[in-house]
Amino acid sequence: MASNTRTYSKEQQITEISHQIATILQDIKFGSIEIIIHENRVVQIERKEKLRIDSK
Repeated sequence: MASNTRTYSKEQQITEISHQIATILQDIKFGSIEIIIHENRVVQIERKEKLRIDSK
């Protein structure tokens, strides 16, 4: 998630966060998404992905 200095309305922020989460959900096969909230604001989204290698 890129840092951005523009000021957004609360609704625009929620839309952008929702879009970021939806994009991650579409791309990830195995793993997790962690959303960090500080003082009622989403401040960070972490994506942890597992890569599984079949060693047959």
